[in-house]
Amino acid sequence: MSLLVVGVSHRSAPVSVLEKASLSPDAQVKLLQDTLAAEPAAEATVLATCNRIELYADVDKFHAGVAELSTLLAQHSGVGLEELTPHLYVHYEDRAVHHLFSVACGLDSMVVGEGQILGQIKDTLALGQELHTAGRLLNDLFQQALRVGKRAHSETGIDRAGQSLVTFGLEQLAAGADPAAWARGKRALVIGAGSMSSLAAATLARAGVAEVVVANRTTGRADRLVHILNQPGQERPGTGFTARAVEMGAVPAELARTDIAVSCTGATGLVLTAGAVRDALAARTCPVPLALLDLAMPRDIDAAVHGLDGVRLVDIETLAEASADAPMAADVDQVRTIVSDEVAAFGAAQRAATITPTVVALRAMAADVVATEVARLDSRVPDLDDRQRAEVTNTVRRVVDKLLHAPTVRVKQLAGEPGGAGYADALRELFDLDPQTVAAVSRADLNDTDGVGRGRV
Repeated sequence: MSLLVVGVSHRSAPVSVLEKASLSPDAQVKLLQDTLAAEPAAEATVLATCNRIELYADVDKFHAGVAELSTLLAQHSGVGLEELTPHLYVHYEDRAVHHLFSVACGLDSMVVGEGQILGQIKDTLALGQELHTAGRLLNDLFQQALRVGKRAHSETGIDRAGQSLVTFGLEQLAAGADPAAWARGKRALVIGAGSMSSLAAATLARAGVAEVVVANRTTGRADRLVHILNQPGQERPGTGFTARAVEMGAVPAELARTDIAVSCTGATGLVLTAGAVRDALAARTCPVPLALLDLAMPRDIDAAVHGLDGVRLVDIETLAEASADAPMAADVDQVRTIVSDEVAAFGAAQRAATITPTVVALRAMAADVVATEVARLDSRVPDLDDRQRAEVTNTVRRVVDKLLHAPTVRVKQLAGEPGGAGYADALRELFDLDPQTVAAVSRADLNDTDGVGRGRV
């Protein structure tokens, strides 16, 4: 079995395609279930963010796996296969590992070095574990990706190169001014109460806005976010800050009195049409231009808003263009070195793990031989007392252990090298090991994923 990833992202597709290819939480679950039902895949999980969808799977056939995963992505994303295919990328085995580790470090993000992707990778792993679609390979892979990402952020200055998409978006709205000074004292409207919207609300509060209004279809989530924002001890430059929740129906009225609006919902249609923004502009009495930040995919705010006077809209497409011109930090090269080293280590560990069932089966066979010979000794020398029998048994076991020690240790070392899988085949052939015994050990090892995949982040 081998690791395969098929995906589409802001690096491979225009925003118009990414908007169509977005996956709802329910669609992600159905995609994983259908992937496991497909013949080439033994385990799978999906990484879906505002600017990427990637399907990871352990497959036994490369070409059949690519075809099946591509078809499933098209079916569940709502984009026709012919339209989606030119924008898909495929990574296999070590290249797939390298890709995920790069993503975890923020090297593949729209804003290089942003750390929010680590939370999204953690959610991806949790979903695969909850649905039991992530087995040993994907558990190991995503756990290691989280560790690699954390290592990159702790050992290098990659954080200086990148920020969250929210911070980057606010910088673009500020158009060269200090974002905190630009936002201080303004009124802000946040549409949505998910992770990105919560981050936006907290960022605006820290920047010193006078008010944050949260609108969400589920008022309970909006109330919880407002409660957190209003907690004492929040790091805010000024005083007099307030946060309150409103229903979605109140958005038009709130938009007319706000200075900054951030929208990031899971809606499939527009949340703010050009007409709604035009009406809000007509009702405004404030001379400050209306600043709109759309972080949703598909977009929440009508792209036609770009053509309206008195409003500045920054959306995913705008951010993609701006990030292409952003300077790369010197620390990026150091992170790339970390990724390369970690990919090599992960590959070696995975290759070494493939020899374990064969070694276990070999030792089991040796134990059976010892037991058989001790039983034969009992029949030939029945007068041995318990102490003598135990001494003979222990002596035979020590001889067998010493004979097997060097070859089993060495074969594990060799198995970690490229092409090391052949050593397992040689071991099975030389010792005439029962393939069913080796397979049984492998199945037992694969079924024990809970202890490997959980509690190690």
